[in-house]
Amino acid sequence: MAAENHLIFSVFAMVVLVFSVGLRMLLSRIAEMKEKRMDIQVAAATSLQMGSHLQNVQAADNFKNLFEVPVLFYALITVAIGSDYMPGWLVIGAWMFVLLRCMHSLIHCTYNKVMHRFAAFGFSFLLVIALWIVFVLTLPVGNAI
Repeated sequence: MAAENHLIFSVFAMVVLVFSVGLRMLLSRIAEMKEKRMDIQVAAATSLQMGSHLQNVQAADNFKNLFEVPVLFYALITVAIGSDYMPGWLVIGAWMFVLLRCMHSLIHCTYNKVMHRFAAFGFSFLLVIALWIVFVLTLPVGNAI
């Protein structure tokens, strides 16, 4: 499989993760609101107000996390494909990032041990920074966007 396809599939895997966490968030919120017999209008509250009504907010917190650091990953993959510079190490790094983010989400949405979650987050954050730095430093001059 070509490097470009691997990178596209790694982004698709992240999109599937976002959809999965979003669905988990939706289902857990509906279940908790039904259990507590809450009026649906409570959902119109701010996230801070909503947090005071609901106890199971891990999936919602993780959903927000998936729109923070992963944006740097999406940008890198877009630049790599756009510049036609997709070295093998980037493909490996992309899949490692996806794996770490999946671990982070799994931990966050289940048993939520902070040190385990922090390790997955920290490694993924350092990895995406390293990928960006090495990408920029090794980008052939003719490939610059």
